[in-house]
Amino acid sequence: MAGKYGLTLTSDGRFLFNLKAENGEKILTSESYEGKASAHKGIESVRTNASDNARFDRRTSKDDKSYFVLKAANGEIIGTSEQYSSTAAMENGVKSVKANAPTAAVDDSS
Repeated sequence: MAGKYGLTLTSDGRFLFNLKAENGEKILTSESYEGKASAHKGIESVRTNASDNARFDRRTSKDDKSYFVLKAANGEIIGTSEQYSSTAAMENGVKSVKANAPTAAVDDSS
């Protein structure tokens, strides 16, 4: 089983997607979008930008957990990871996004 983008409709009528690894674990969550077409553009942006290490902004939360955001060429955030217990775990998350994002299929349950 390859990674996949899970596209869903939120309770407030917006669209968002989660990139999931081969094991089904969520590795990146998008912002919410007003339209489905915009969400699909967001998926394409993740596919395009995930191969560029410079697009990953590694951060630390207020409670000292590691996480990352993936940014487009214009600097806009296109996805955010979960919070990890260590920097090494976060780096594994980055590797997983890089490996799964370019070829993951879209599972549209919206």
